[in-house]
Amino acid sequence: MIVPSSNLRSLRHAQDATPSHSTKPSHKAVWIVTASLLLAAVLWVVWVESQIQYYATHDEARPADAIAVFGAAEYDGRPSPVLRARLDHGLALYQEKLAPLIITLGGSESTDVHSEGGVGRDYLLAHGVPDSAIIAETESRDTEQSARRLAAIARENHLSSIVVVSDGTHLFRVHAMCESMGLHVYTSPRQEPRPLPFAIQLHRNTHEVLSYSYWRLTRLLGLG
Repeated sequence: MIVPSSNLRSLRHAQDATPSHSTKPSHKAVWIVTASLLLAAVLWVVWVESQIQYYATHDEARPADAIAVFGAAEYDGRPSPVLRARLDHGLALYQEKLAPLIITLGGSESTDVHSEGGVGRDYLLAHGVPDSAIIAETESRDTEQSARRLAAIARENHLSSIVVVSDGTHLFRVHAMCESMGLHVYTSPRQEPRPLPFAIQLHRNTHEVLSYSYWRLTRLLGLG
C-alpha cells in the first residue's frame, strides 16, 4: 500500500513531537526518590537517638581488666566540672574493686601546658589512687583518637575487657568506636547532678547524632 507523502510528513511530525519518557525522570519518580531518602534519614536519626538513650540510661559496669575515663576540658591544670564528674565516677568504680587499673584519656591543644589525661592522672593521685594503678594517655585530640590510643594501650598491657566512663549521651559513640577497634568494653555513664535543661540535652543529642553519622559515613566511604 502506498502512503501519500503528506501523510508521511504528518506521521514524522507527530513522532518528533512525542516527548521521550526514557531520557527524563517523571516528577512522580523524583518525588518517590526524595520521599524515600527523607524517610530513610528520619528512621536513621530515630535509631541513633534510641541507641544514645539506651547507653545513657544503662550502666554495664562489672569486673574488668581496666577502667577508662574519656577526657573532657581542663582549666589550667584543673579538671572542668564535666571531667571531674567523669573522674569521680571512674574513681568510685575503682574503689568498688571492679578493676585494678584506671586509664585517663585525652591530649591537649597546641597552646595548652596540661593535657586532659595528665590532669586526670593528677586528680586520681590526689584522691589516693597509686601511680602504679594509673595509665595517662596524653596524645588524643578527639573521641576516635582516644579509642584508638585505648586499643593500643590494651594490646600493650594485655587487657581483654575495659569499663569505659563518659557522659551518658557520649557512650553510644564511644562503644561503637571501641568495638570497631577490637576492644571489648562495658559502658558506665557518669551521673548528672541534676536534670539537664531541654536546650542542653537537645544540643548534646544533636551533636552525638551528627558525630556518629559522620563517623559511620567516613568508614563506609573508606575515609576513616
